[in-house]
Amino acid sequence: MGSFSPYDPVQPTVLTVPGLGGSGPSHWQSLWESARPDTLRVELGMWNTPHRNAWVTKLDQAIRSAQAPVILAAHSLGCLAVAWWAELTRQSYGWPVAGALLVAPADVDRGDAQSDLRAFHPTPLTALPFPSIVVASRDDPWIEIERAHSLAASWGSHFIDAGEQGHLNAASGIGWWQEGQDLLERVIYAAGDRKGRPRPPSDARSILAINATDAAQAHYLGGASL
Repeated sequence: MGSFSPYDPVQPTVLTVPGLGGSGPSHWQSLWESARPDTLRVELGMWNTPHRNAWVTKLDQAIRSAQAPVILAAHSLGCLAVAWWAELTRQSYGWPVAGALLVAPADVDRGDAQSDLRAFHPTPLTALPFPSIVVASRDDPWIEIERAHSLAASWGSHFIDAGEQGHLNAASGIGWWQEGQDLLERVIYAAGDRKGRPRPPSDARSILAINATDAAQAHYLGGASL
């Protein structure tokens, strides 16, 4: 992977990272790309026959072509591409990726995982070098909620229990997914101060733990403790 030199801070670019099969037109990632001028899709290719190294290389190229601090919005197997990118690049904290929203990560380590997912086995368990939120559903067929919580802990991510929302995709009926947009904005806020400088990790974690939890509780769990 090549080097990346910081420069004057600008508004972050949001890169969506779809999972197996890509994200169709009704998926929240596609809707965000259509509505937000700051949001672009990472074209990983090989959507139905993913290859870990190829996906990580495509992700790296997209990040380094963004010409801005990057916020990643990943779904399912795309979350594993992000974790492997972080594992292999070992970037400095907060640059070039300044933060990530990781939604419904697929469990590639379980015994019954399909071969396309097993290609990303084993899941990297190194703490991510940027502030992040993991969102998972209690009835996701691709991962148990306890496993998602464990991944969030290993990655140093703030964890959000989304209740029973399936795989948090188009089939979940969440459409534009306003709650996800709110969490994305929290990640952006936690990633950098008003001058575009990365916040210290402790400050970023505090912002995510307070604000993201409040937002999620209000929608998913009616104010119940997470």
